[in-house]
Parts: sequence; C-alpha cells; structure tokens
Amino acid sequence: MPHRIFLEKYSDSLIKSSLSPFILYYTKLIPLFTRKESVEIVLESFKHLQQTDDFKLYAYVILENHIHIVAQSNDIAKSMAKFKRHTARELLHLLQKENVKTILEQLAFYKKAHKEDRTYQVWQEGLQPKLLQTDVMMISKIKYIHHNPVKRGYVDEASHWRYSSARDYEGVDGLLEVERFW
Repeated sequence: MPHRIFLEKYSDSLIKSSLSPFILYYTKLIPLFTRKESVEIVLESFKHLQQTDDFKLYAYVILENHIHIVAQSNDIAKSMAKFKRHTARELLHLLQKENVKTILEQLAFYKKAHKEDRTYQVWQEGLQPKLLQTDVMMISKIKYIHHNPVKRGYVDEASHWRYSSARDYEGVDGLLEVERFW
C-alpha cells in the first residue's frame, strides 16, 4: 500500500518520497474560480497532467477561492509545479483579457516581496505534508473535500457540486477522469 501525504505547506523531501498526497492550494482566498473559464483552465491542466505525468486524481473539489485534490504521480512536486506555473499564466491572461482589475490588484498585493521576477502571485507558496498512513485516513480526506461545498452551504448534497469528484464516487461521470478509491 503506497504512503499518502496530506499537504498544507511545502516540504521537498516528503513530497518526492510520496505516492499519494492530499494537496490543498489556496489563492489567498481571492475568488479566482467564479468564472467558468477560470475553472476550465484548472480542469484542462489536470487533464494534461493525467496524459503526460502519470498523474492520478483520486478526488478533487474546486471552490471559488481554493482547490482540494487527492492525487498521485511519479514526481508529485514536479507535477504540481507544472500545474501551478501553467494555471497561473493562463489565469492571469484571462483576468487581463477580461480587465478584472480588482482581482489583479489583490494578486499583486499578495505577491511575496522576494519574488522580483513577477508582478502577481496566484498560488500560495509552499505545502506542509502530513502522512496519511491508512485507508481510513484516505477515505476521511476524500469525504472531507467532497463535503466542502455542503459545509459552506452551496449545495445540499456533495454530488450536486459541479466542480467535484463526489459524483464519480456515486457512479456518475464527472468532469475529470478519477481513480476512485472505493
């Protein structure tokens, strides 16, 4: 049984040794994913990783200001770096094209001072892994992320949230290919 990691902030050594991390990415709680086009950028990036990086997605939920995923790849740090780089570039292009000044200003404000090579910072820096050693822990994390839209009061049933793998776990095809854990 592969080890699973719950990631909140960044640790290279644990990420490189892990096979199935649970990953939580925030965008400083800025509502980046309120437009269908911005969510499509995320979905297409995951699809690309599935085709190129042996990236297996066990569960996901995309909310208006953050994403939760349970995923596995041969080099999860490399896969997530590619994901963050590509989606940041595409999201910024979309926001600039649509002239969404308020969000662009927030992304500029939250940019880390030492990041002199960019104007904006889309993704929060770093993750901190916590090992998920059992199937019970894995199931708990998947249920937790699926329940997120319910907890926020957006839907009554987790499977009703369009941008989630909860429907896959109920036998209904979702928007992405998912490796169901049960």
